[in-house]
Amino acid sequence: MPLADRVHDRLKADIFDFRLMPGDRLSENGIAARVGASRTPVREALFRLQREGYVETPAGGGWQVRRFDFARFDELYEVRVVIESAAVRRLCARADQPAALAELEAVWRVPAARRTADSTRAWHLDEQFHAGLVAAAGNEEMARIHRDVTERIRVIRRLDFTVSARIAATYDEHAAILAALADRRAAAAQRLLAAHIEASRREVRKITLEGLYEARAALADTPA
Repeated sequence: MPLADRVHDRLKADIFDFRLMPGDRLSENGIAARVGASRTPVREALFRLQREGYVETPAGGGWQVRRFDFARFDELYEVRVVIESAAVRRLCARADQPAALAELEAVWRVPAARRTADSTRAWHLDEQFHAGLVAAAGNEEMARIHRDVTERIRVIRRLDFTVSARIAATYDEHAAILAALADRRAAAAQRLLAAHIEASRREVRKITLEGLYEARAALADTPA
């Protein structure tokens, strides 16, 4: 893997796990010293992170982790609802049930004893659930746009799984959506999906700076 890619992935992981917090200043020299690289790959990594929406260049120059812009996130959540609702409608109109849905049921329609309590695992599974619904609908352009939206809200969605109650609620909500899909109840599945996404949006809206530090501490205590 090229050095710039390794630097990019390391910084992105630090942002996702809140080792780097929104508003933190970033020094090219400091990063270069920390990762054992020259400034060129570091700068390449930072420009890539800027294009992805994770870092920004403040008015005084330099780099900083992008602050949360909840108005922007709200717009992206609205796009999610539109895309995923369309996917659900397409799935319910199909004569057959895609194999992908059976795979999702094996993960989410399970007894409590088989549910994960690990926040990182739950976050990845949740992302796979929503991506899987859209992919199963069979529209590649829809799936491409959804992947882009997912990338842009990933860091904020990460917060939803630092609270154990939200992990349990996600299992229940996903199971209900899948049950409606299995019965071809499109309107019910769309309603449940929209409510599920809205619940997630409301929860991350509650996050304060203090909450971010608590989330970071919770993630640090999670076993690898």
